Amino acid sequence: MRISRFTHTLELGFKSLMLRKLRTGLTILGIIFGVCSVITMLAVGNGAAFEAQQRIKNLGSNNIIIESLKPAESDKKEQEDTISYGITRRDVDTIRQAIPELAGIVPQRLMNEKIIFRDRSSTAQIIGTEPALAEVSSVPILQGRFLCELDISQQNTVCIINKSLADELFAYLDPLKGTIKINNVYYSVVGVTSEEGESEQSTESHRVYIPISTMSARYGDLIIKNASGSFTAENIELHQLVLQMNSPAAVLTAESQIIKLLDRTHKEKDYTLTVPLQLLKQSEETHKMFNLVLAAIAAISLLVGGIGIMNIMLATVTERTREIGLRRALGAKKSDIITQFMVEAVLLSLIGGFIGVLLGITMPQIISNFTSMTAIISPGSVVLAFIISALTGIIFGIYPAAKSAQLDPIEALRNE
Repeated sequence: MRISRFTHTLELGFKSLMLRKLRTGLTILGIIFGVCSVITMLAVGNGAAFEAQQRIKNLGSNNIIIESLKPAESDKKEQEDTISYGITRRDVDTIRQAIPELAGIVPQRLMNEKIIFRDRSSTAQIIGTEPALAEVSSVPILQGRFLCELDISQQNTVCIINKSLADELFAYLDPLKGTIKINNVYYSVVGVTSEEGESEQSTESHRVYIPISTMSARYGDLIIKNASGSFTAENIELHQLVLQMNSPAAVLTAESQIIKLLDRTHKEKDYTLTVPLQLLKQSEETHKMFNLVLAAIAAISLLVGGIGIMNIMLATVTERTREIGLRRALGAKKSDIITQFMVEAVLLSLIGGFIGVLLGITMPQIISNFTSMTAIISPGSVVLAFIISALTGIIFGIYPAAKSAQLDPIEALRNE
């Protein structure tokens, strides 16, 4: 009996909404946009956080990265022919001896140079390094191999290029059968990495790895720069050191020790130290706060939709005063009137929530397809948005339903 009564009430509620299609559609729009915005904004936030965290993870959670940094005072020394600063090979030996938790240390030298293959050319970042970089920084090999110890000891003119450079220079040819020209020196391509690079407009989009011994032998430590018509030389032994520790706990303890060691041998602060593990933790905390802000902004849309439902239901109560009086006169209880209006409010929310979920799932995919942004939909955000839409109907439908039930049957029947 109760089931049939509820079914009848549900049918009445649905028919009542269909009698006012335009008003119902406009009311539902608020819920649709609210639910869609919750899912879409959280998906975009999750995607941005995922990309940021992936970049940090690629640096290695057990790693510490030390980079040479030109001191501010060096810019004022305009008359000096050569400016020396940054990390040295002596620092490598000192750190290796002083830090027992060290699992590996990889030095790197960097240059930006023109790369030539036949009639094609491009600009790339040349990275002089050692074989251990493939493990320490997880360089993904797509074809061929990475550097080996023989390349270092014999100063071989071999190189590994990333996929974006291989696609640009070699097109449909096999890169492993090619030779590229860097600063009048020919290098045989022995490997291709799957790295895409930071951006297509940046020189860092293209990378070339060569043995660090070959780079030092061929080009030395001097970097010649042309600044405002005058040439200056910068003497940098190493641009970067990647230190791999035995465990994440060792990373945090070693950081302060390394800073003390470098401060003893460097008169100026000509280095910077990056700890990916700390950056990862900061990124995760930022992501949580970012999601809370996005959810709060999107919740405002649902609040607006809920207020719309309340306004419409209050207007409906006024319009249907005689109907309410007639039903009460025929024996309907207050609970029946409340149930009918609550059913209508919840139906509005559920229909809007369902359509909003469909749009919310579709919009992030459209954003990902037409932009470079990554959008990741979490099942939790979909469920949360739908539950909130249902609760919106219940919460904002209570007052109009209660008001309709309080109408006096006789006064309601007299209403014109």
